[in-house]
Amino acid sequence: MAKREIWLDAAKDRSAALASWFLGSRGGLPSRLLGRLRHAIEWRAARYLPNVLETIARYVALLKITVRWATRRKGQPSGLNEELIVSLTSYPPRFGTLALTLKCLLSQTVRADRTILWVAAKDHALLPNDVLSLKSEGLEIRLCKDIRSYKKIYPALIEFPDASIVTADDDVYYAPTWLAELVARAGEKTVVCHRAHSITVDESGLIKPYRNWTMDVPGDGDMLFPTGVGGVLYTPGSLASEVVDEAEFQRLCPNADDVWLFWMGRRAGSTYHKASAKWRVIPWKGTQDSALYLANVEGSGNDAQIANMLAHFGPPEKTESHLKPTAPSDQPEPRGLDTKATAV
Repeated sequence: MAKREIWLDAAKDRSAALASWFLGSRGGLPSRLLGRLRHAIEWRAARYLPNVLETIARYVALLKITVRWATRRKGQPSGLNEELIVSLTSYPPRFGTLALTLKCLLSQTVRADRTILWVAAKDHALLPNDVLSLKSEGLEIRLCKDIRSYKKIYPALIEFPDASIVTADDDVYYAPTWLAELVARAGEKTVVCHRAHSITVDESGLIKPYRNWTMDVPGDGDMLFPTGVGGVLYTPGSLASEVVDEAEFQRLCPNADDVWLFWMGRRAGSTYHKASAKWRVIPWKGTQDSALYLANVEGSGNDAQIANMLAHFGPPEKTESHLKPTAPSDQPEPRGLDTKATAV
């Protein structure tokens, strides 16, 4: 019995010593090797895990839209008094996955009166058959001037000035309740989005660089800046009349339609709302290689175009007296359909 107790005590001592090596807190070769191994695992996990998770999310989204499209049913009316239009654009590098996004938009629990794809005339012949076949499902394909990302809203504002227009990007997955959640918060002169940043200012009241804004905020707040990737609903009159001044937006914000539209909404006195607390961006494979954010965010292009807007229009919170923004506490009554559905 005594020998057994002696052996157990020795085993406990060896376990304690090994534990310290695994924790990297004991000197000697074993400790250094294990410390390096642990470090190698940690940095590789930090570097590659986000990519792995994004790949998994993309495949799950692909499965979801495949099932949704095969089991699709006609969505409910929006409940709005005006026409509801979903408007987007695309260009050849993204035509390969465009049909996936279009199927997301055409299989919503709340249906749009029109879903319009605007393409430059020179690109129309390059549209693949899987996109063209969606015309029988309600998709409208219209030709327009090539004004880059502005194609998703500028021609729609010109042709449908009295409609509620929802912009969407062409390269991401949209859940089936995406449109219903936007419509549920629509009100008079409101801008509703799924994803937004909060503009921050320094001690002098000057807008900080774009990188220093509060990104992807969870709810309503002051100075919400909608990001187009999540989709944005603009009700009639929510954008100032100069929003369709092509010469001006080409001069001031040629590559930052989000910046231009934000200033136009503030100048119109619109209120801004988030439709969801958290909206995850799930892009289709290969669509981000030439994404506009590479120049606007990574290359600080947003800051240069924000500076142009500040110089021309002044700070977004300062508008002409007759365009004074609605106080944040003045919440408009929702006009759309408040609907809930289970995502596929």
